[in-house]
Amino acid sequence: MAEDLTTPLLSDSEVSADAPPVCLTSPTVAILGSGDFSRSLAERLLACGVRVVVGSRCVNRIPSGLFPDAVELRNQEGAVSQGVSVVFMALFPEHYRSLLGLQSALAGKVLVDVSNAAEMNIHGPSNAERLAELFPDSLVVKGFNTVSAWELQTGAHDGSTQVLICSDSTEGKRRVVELARKMGFHPVDMGGLSAAREIEVASLRLFPSWSGSIVVTFLLFFFFYGYGFLRGILLPFLAQGHNAFYRLALGLVNESLPAVALVTLALVYFPGLFAAWLQLWRGTKYQRFPSWLDNWLQRRKQLGLLSFLCAALHGVYSLCQPLRRITLHRLVNTAYRQVKAGVEEPWDELGVWRSELYLSCGVLGLGVLSLLAITSLPSVGNTLNWREFTFVQSGLGYIALTLSIMHTLFFSWDFAFHIEAYPFYMPPSSLLAVVLPCVVLVCRGFLLLPCISTRLARIRRGWESKRNCPVLQTHHVADNGIP
Repeated sequence: MAEDLTTPLLSDSEVSADAPPVCLTSPTVAILGSGDFSRSLAERLLACGVRVVVGSRCVNRIPSGLFPDAVELRNQEGAVSQGVSVVFMALFPEHYRSLLGLQSALAGKVLVDVSNAAEMNIHGPSNAERLAELFPDSLVVKGFNTVSAWELQTGAHDGSTQVLICSDSTEGKRRVVELARKMGFHPVDMGGLSAAREIEVASLRLFPSWSGSIVVTFLLFFFFYGYGFLRGILLPFLAQGHNAFYRLALGLVNESLPAVALVTLALVYFPGLFAAWLQLWRGTKYQRFPSWLDNWLQRRKQLGLLSFLCAALHGVYSLCQPLRRITLHRLVNTAYRQVKAGVEEPWDELGVWRSELYLSCGVLGLGVLSLLAITSLPSVGNTLNWREFTFVQSGLGYIALTLSIMHTLFFSWDFAFHIEAYPFYMPPSSLLAVVLPCVVLVCRGFLLLPCISTRLARIRRGWESKRNCPVLQTHHVADNGIP
């Protein structure tokens, strides 16, 4: 019995260290090209049990060890003549014409075009359409161009798992879809081959869903920064000769960031309120919103994250305030004036309460805003049901907005009533920043009134006013027996 336990199940002669990782009956896929994408794609296909043949113009130039040992390296003609049914075109589109001599060998095979567009042009023919013109007897499929070489190496566990696929051939699309699923990706059918124009330029777009939100945030920052520069630095220098240009680097930035964060957070909830009032005015939910309102509603997540960024930067800048030399200079001057005036224990009750309250509201507001930012992540938001997500993003969102308004008001609660707060007849930036958030809270308060919230809830459950649905109203009257 002891000898049986120590005896290996397979003898050394039955196990070969050089055995290929794929079986002989596995499907064969050819890859034309020997670049980084080709190498990563070959490694991923081998890990899924697919036999891979790589075709190159000059096989001898491929360094030893660049591809796994299980990959067969051949010239381009030898690679496509190995009984393969799917061929990945892992080369630049300008080299497609060099393969015209392989038209007969590629006839009936599925050609997967993985190239991307070189410029933002969706009006001309795509690379995949040009490939279909060069090889009319092949089944051209567009796909895998939105998947990077890094994502192919790490598999579907790290990075995007979607693969956009389009083709005019149902059979070719079916084969590529099956292969994508076997590799662990989620294929998305985008339709015919004409959709390749949009797919190819997708990788050229820089933050397509963030551009509008970033532009709005930068415009708000430039407005508040320029307004503060004009009000607190340039005009005092021109009128009184007071030099405060040192505030440009830190002080003015720290004054502009909270104003931008507050207004941006208000812009997150304002379109939802506008949509609600629009539904109340129309008396139905079945009419589409204007396109600008639709785009605004779709950008609320980005605006919220940018608001959190500005608020977090404001917090970091505020922590740096005691490190400034001007702060030390002001403390020394204040202490000197108190000693000169004979004041031993100065106590500013109003100032103490103000600092305690606005700091507390600011910390709480930043904490709630951090929670909103975390739950906006797909990995976190997918763990919440709809009611939980709505409570966090809507309920806690308005709490964060309220705390932020209180933080601003406690900081400058009496500035608006002093003539000194309006140099050159210009109000402080904090007063300008708090206007829109207060309007948002007032509008939200009106929507919470029972007479309004009940009607809005009925509209969102499908009820329509008489002017929008007179037929249903007539049927309802007839059912009650009233002529």
